[in-house]
Amino acid sequence: MIASQPELFAVLRQYNPWWAGGRSADLPGWRRAAFREIAAWMENPPAGRALLLSGARQVGKTTLFLQAIDTLLDRGVPPTNVLYATFDHPLFKLVGLEALVRLWREFEPAREGPEYLFLDEIQMTKDWQTWIKHQVDFEKRRRVAVTGSATPLVTEGQESGVGRWQTIRLATLSFYEYLQLKKLPTPALPAVTSLREVFDWQAARFARVAEEARPLAGLFHDYLLRGGFPQSALLESIPLAQKLLREDIVDKVLKRDMTALFGVRRVLELEHVFLYLCLHDGGQLDLPQLCAGLQLKRPTVSSFIDLLEATHLIYRLMPFGYGKQVLRGRPKIYLADAAIAPGVLLKGKALLEDADGLARAVETAFFKHVFTRYYARSIGFSYWRGKQDREVDIIADLDGQLVPFEVKYRGAAHTGVGDLKGMMEFCATHGVERGYVITRELTDFGVHAVERGSTRTRLLKIPAPLACYWLGRSELESVSAEGA
Repeated sequence: MIASQPELFAVLRQYNPWWAGGRSADLPGWRRAAFREIAAWMENPPAGRALLLSGARQVGKTTLFLQAIDTLLDRGVPPTNVLYATFDHPLFKLVGLEALVRLWREFEPAREGPEYLFLDEIQMTKDWQTWIKHQVDFEKRRRVAVTGSATPLVTEGQESGVGRWQTIRLATLSFYEYLQLKKLPTPALPAVTSLREVFDWQAARFARVAEEARPLAGLFHDYLLRGGFPQSALLESIPLAQKLLREDIVDKVLKRDMTALFGVRRVLELEHVFLYLCLHDGGQLDLPQLCAGLQLKRPTVSSFIDLLEATHLIYRLMPFGYGKQVLRGRPKIYLADAAIAPGVLLKGKALLEDADGLARAVETAFFKHVFTRYYARSIGFSYWRGKQDREVDIIADLDGQLVPFEVKYRGAAHTGVGDLKGMMEFCATHGVERGYVITRELTDFGVHAVERGSTRTRLLKIPAPLACYWLGRSELESVSAEGA
């Protein structure tokens, strides 16, 4: 053993200051939307299930765990019944799970009541699947919560024990969470629990809210530039925020995690593929073109795409349809955060002057908000492409109800009926009564009825800052939603 037991415990004790009467320093008083799910699990965990908090690196998983521990201590849980450890630490990774828990119990004997184990980046340890399966099955007084920065933590864990996970997927900050974290003043806007209820507004209310929401426009652009990773969001300098995204988040995943977790050796080629995705964020993946341009074989590129999705750096949408329509279709790729592409490409504030790049960033940001809002309901997401290259950006299948979203972040001149032929065709073909057009101008806000054939569809045009603000706010406030 490299270190003695007392030396190891001295390191472990630094991560658990509450054993000596202290608390975690500098924890934000404000909490993310996902916290309520963690709190519910602590209070009443589903029988026989551990908690998995899944998400990209630096997205805020550790902070949520430390806030959860603070809550437990406030409730009177004995401090020595709470363990926190991160397997990013080389000593903990070397010691392993079972030896670490034995060390905890040898130096800090258990008290009455449940024991809580919060374990960060557990996929770095050996045989973690078997260990957690044993804990869930036989250590009934223990409640085990773990984080992972890679999807194999879920898939492999389920293979070794189906039904032993309650999964929370943590995305980057929503626009509303971003405003809360930075303590920025926000306009007094009406609470909207579901975008669907806005269809019932009167014309005068649309105009009034659009005027009240004007401060959001600049803040939304700032959000797109800094990103939704908490550390980068808090930096005052946009170049520094983008540098942090590029070096501390993307580089660590591509150069360290891909090697440590998946054995990737061709890291430079992986970086080239990721750079291509940054240049085509929100676009359909032309695999033959990518392979030809980078001189890579198709299986290699397909494997890289799978790994980028597994480490939560991208989302992948398949085309709407069934069977061969999906299998033969090109996937659409969104980056995990709208600020990743500008950060990697060193765009800085120049993004705001690039109409195409800005539109792609907004589409990426909006998709993340919709996905985060509804993923827990097992919603299916896809995109639709019809004849003459007509397209609808995002299709959500809400319990059999199709809800289309089209992002048109180019001004009111580009959101007329003639610019929405894809939306019109999709709604007419599938009998959709409601759709959403995400606009740029705050005044481009209201409901418009359009008809095609026997189908009459009501379209809600809603400015992107408002749409993202309300989706994030309703998620944070945990208000039930009916439809999209």
